[in-house]
Amino acid sequence: MAKSGALALFLVVGLSLSVAACKPDNKFVAPPPAEVSVALPLQQSVVPYIEQTGNTQAVNTVDLVARVEGFLTKIEYKDGQFAKKGDPLFKIDPTTYDAKVKQADAELASAKALLLQAEAEFKRQETLLRQNVSAQNTYDQAKAKRDSNQANVENQSANLIIAQANLDYTGVVAPFDGIVTKRLVSIGELVGATSPTKLATIVQLDPIYVTFNLSEQDVLNIRQNLANRRITLEELSKIPLEIGLMTEEGYPHKGHLEYVSPNVDAATGTILVRGVFDNPARALLPGFFVRVRVPIGLEAKSMLVVPDRVLAEDQTGRYLMVVNKDNVVEQRRVKVGQLLVGELRAIESGLTAEDRVVVSTNGRAIPGAKVVPKQTTIQAPAK
Repeated sequence: MAKSGALALFLVVGLSLSVAACKPDNKFVAPPPAEVSVALPLQQSVVPYIEQTGNTQAVNTVDLVARVEGFLTKIEYKDGQFAKKGDPLFKIDPTTYDAKVKQADAELASAKALLLQAEAEFKRQETLLRQNVSAQNTYDQAKAKRDSNQANVENQSANLIIAQANLDYTGVVAPFDGIVTKRLVSIGELVGATSPTKLATIVQLDPIYVTFNLSEQDVLNIRQNLANRRITLEELSKIPLEIGLMTEEGYPHKGHLEYVSPNVDAATGTILVRGVFDNPARALLPGFFVRVRVPIGLEAKSMLVVPDRVLAEDQTGRYLMVVNKDNVVEQRRVKVGQLLVGELRAIESGLTAEDRVVVSTNGRAIPGAKVVPKQTTIQAPAK
């Protein structure tokens, strides 16, 4: 029995080893190439630009002041209201100033009457002197009196002008179209007692300035490019500018160059530049931080464009992933240009129109790896 049991055990073990020896060996099977989306670069006509940051400034900002002394009787606007040029805003009690105008007018009329009498007497003495009837000293006295009364008329005329101006100052009006700030005084308050009293401020918002700084090198490049077109100084002041707020896409606000400082700031090496922009809806307010786009030249050139999101960067610079003719991924170093509307980036060099650019950003495009390219297109922004 012991022998038959051992024999059975031997047969079982031997059979198991035979079965194990018959199984095939495990081998590594490489995964299929990754599928990536590729597209040919988009070709667009692009005007070369410099992108800067700047700030908006009011074209005109004026403090409204009381130029004469008196009690404030009217406030004829609401805080923050838009006012047109000449609109009444404040009224100071005009009673005293109206009386002074009438007084000055009466004194002028009296002076004119005395001058008329003196003129008649002078002419009479002049005739008598020619006839040797009157003495020279009598003629001289008549002439002096006439001249004195004439000077008095001029003096009284000046007094009337001053009195009328003071009367006009009792009404404070808008010097230009703009937004009037909150009032700083109340009705019944004495204003202008010892010095001009600030009543409010008016700010012109349409048009509006945008100021920014250009480097000396940027200015020289712009001047060199524009010199080739031989534009006039008047045309230079009409170079188009575009701006956009931080919350806006692209540069929706259009304006033009208005001023370039004649001096380079020695401390920063920059030049102050100012543009002017129409602002009828008053969407731009003084003090806004804006992005500014300044054309280096006025003529567009054809450039290759890719989505900005597909560009990567390392210590060496910016690069793209492209798929060559063997469907192998390559890293392509490029020189980038400006960011365009639609989050597209112009490529200045390093890319050709036939390159298949990897536009998927799923991390499957690894340099040197073989892939399965899926052809797609880059969408041009809507105009």
